[in-house]
Amino acid sequence: MFLASDLITVILIGSGATAVMDVWLLLLKRLGVPTLNFAFIGRWVGHLAHGRFAHVAIGQASPIAGERALGWLVHYAVGMAFAGLLLLIEGRAWASQPSLLPALFVGMATVLFPLLLMQPAMGSGFAARKTATPLKNCLRSLANHSVFGLGLFLAASLYALLSS
Repeated sequence: MFLASDLITVILIGSGATAVMDVWLLLLKRLGVPTLNFAFIGRWVGHLAHGRFAHVAIGQASPIAGERALGWLVHYAVGMAFAGLLLLIEGRAWASQPSLLPALFVGMATVLFPLLLMQPAMGSGFAARKTATPLKNCLRSLANHSVFGLGLFLAASLYALLSS
């Protein structure tokens, strides 16, 4: 059973890990590597609320009011949910003495969410197979989610240090 303090732990670790991923994505963008437009996540979620799950191409779907803000909100909420999953798997004691491998494993496993659910629903196909460079896109997603896993460990380590 999760307690209020567990929820705060999940929020802090999840948002910290997501911020680490965002710094990584910003670095990639500055290096000229294309990164995800979070407005498209907001657009997809906005269309979900209207009963539409799948799109031929999310970029061509009708824009949703506030889609960029909604996309960022969903991005951070999902990061927190994945942090909660890590604590459910490893137990709440993991947050007091975090170790890298479980965080990295969970982070890497989270790549299944975009590859098997979001990309197909947004029109890119399973594992980005409808894109020009599916393998490259899958590897880029795996790298991004590995950075998220590292972020889970770093955020938990900072949390453990500050709460001791």
